[in-house]
Amino acid sequence: MKSKPVEISFSPADNQRLANLCGALDENLRQIETVLDVAIARRGEHFSLRGKSAQTLLAAEALQNFYDQAQHHLSIEQIQLGLIEAMNPHHSKKHAAAGGAKEIVEPALLTRRSDLRGRTPRQVEYLQQIQTHDITFSIGPAGTGKTYLAVASAVDALERDLVARIVLVRPAVEAGERLGFLPGDMVQKVDPYLRPLYDALYDLMGFDKTSKQFERSAIEVAPLAFMRGRTLNQSFIILDEAQNTTPEQMKMFLTRIGFGSKAVVTGDITQIDLAKHQKSGLVEAKKVLEKVRGIAFANFDAEDVVRHPLVQRIVNAYEKYEKKE
Repeated sequence: MKSKPVEISFSPADNQRLANLCGALDENLRQIETVLDVAIARRGEHFSLRGKSAQTLLAAEALQNFYDQAQHHLSIEQIQLGLIEAMNPHHSKKHAAAGGAKEIVEPALLTRRSDLRGRTPRQVEYLQQIQTHDITFSIGPAGTGKTYLAVASAVDALERDLVARIVLVRPAVEAGERLGFLPGDMVQKVDPYLRPLYDALYDLMGFDKTSKQFERSAIEVAPLAFMRGRTLNQSFIILDEAQNTTPEQMKMFLTRIGFGSKAVVTGDITQIDLAKHQKSGLVEAKKVLEKVRGIAFANFDAEDVVRHPLVQRIVNAYEKYEKKE
């Protein structure tokens, strides 16, 4: 229901912080309006928010949080990530503590992204699980940060000399694992399948540093089909798109892990591209290993999607439309 406008003021007025808060041509305010479905009227340091009661309260809290950060320029990405946190009902430690929940300490990751952290409680817990377990499975829909946070944890481990190399593994289902028919060397053959992992590496380490790490074999790509017979010591191994492994491939992969190594297995069991008669190795592994000590499972859902705020609204709109048909 509509409610009375929520009024918020920032005093004493700081014009530079107000400018950083609002953004060029008030673009930051437009982002808040669009994502939280409110209307914002501003006069100097005074803001008036109209909309549904819950949304205007969220917007007021978001404005205060952004103003606290506005000593420096606020990018659109910072605004959008902040709004994602605001829309999560348990996004703040304050709320978690008020509900009697155990406060989760966020692990600090050594990457070039100083603002990198878990944006939802499950993401924070996932980062903790990776640090405290030798094998971690992360299962959930696209956009929940499964792969990106795994790569960030791998980069952190490499930077701290906790491992000697990062090994990126992905099943090449679309090519039926017959990579010999593709042109180029092994890296070029599997490159299209590992592109999301490369994108994360470039974002977290920079292009030049990532290239140098590839040159000195501190980062390695390995098609799943070529993993048989290897033992990987002192490595951080990421198996991405694991829903497209067979049970035999999954067992083979997990038994490649050597001393001083960590493995993260990511996948979305709603996006299985295997032939109809084939079982998913990820689905079976969840049943077989869920209670094995030393192995962690992180299960994400739609609430953990961290992408452009409009993506979640698009997904919700399609879900409502499909339910009507």
